Amino acid sequence: MNELIYEQPLNEKTRSYLRLEYLANQVQSNLDQDHQHRCFYPLFSLCELTERCDYRGEIIKDIDKQLINLKKWQHLPHIDEQQVEGYIDQMQEARVKLIRCERPGQKLKQDRFLSALRQRFGMPGACCNFDLPQLHYWLAKPWEVRQQEYKNWTEHFECLLTPIKLLLELTRKTTVYNPATATAGFYQGSSTQALSLIRVKIDPAQGCYPTISGNRNRYAIHFVLFDQQKHSDRSIDFMLATCT
Repeated sequence: MNELIYEQPLNEKTRSYLRLEYLANQVQSNLDQDHQHRCFYPLFSLCELTERCDYRGEIIKDIDKQLINLKKWQHLPHIDEQQVEGYIDQMQEARVKLIRCERPGQKLKQDRFLSALRQRFGMPGACCNFDLPQLHYWLAKPWEVRQQEYKNWTEHFECLLTPIKLLLELTRKTTVYNPATATAGFYQGSSTQALSLIRVKIDPAQGCYPTISGNRNRYAIHFVLFDQQKHSDRSIDFMLATCT
């Protein structure tokens, strides 16, 4: 097994961004490969999340902050100016598209096929053919046809998901990993800057995983032995990144 990376958001906004990024990755997986009816779970999750909250205002604020930072970095020594310019162009393009788009997922409410499926998908075993014959009709279509239809549905969320992926990518890239040791399976840290995300990289051969808690200035990491499902009492070496 390769090294695993665990992430813990330290504020609600980052928590929401990570959930949306996770769903975006699932959507892409469903576009790359035929996962049958399972493709609807991330789609309906995106519908539900975007109905609960309009993220656009917060994302535009974060894009503007990152654009200011990127323009400051642009001419610093040892900085790849071409890469920074690329991020600036992507951010500006994403900002324009986000401002112009209507609320993501709004039009999908008018799709009668999706509405019927969504009402049933929360029920255990609700994908039986007697519950959803329209789903079984759709699944019988050629994969290329379903793939294009799925792409058309998910594109309604691209104006939201693209800037979120960019923002999280920059958050991760502007922080480096440092070696750390958890004594008796416990590590605690603090920061004078407000943190948004804790990242822990660990070799799975150590047989444990981290549970992370904290707020923007303090955090704690407990390592749990997977086989025994209890806190480790030995020293654990790992790599730690704290993102602002």
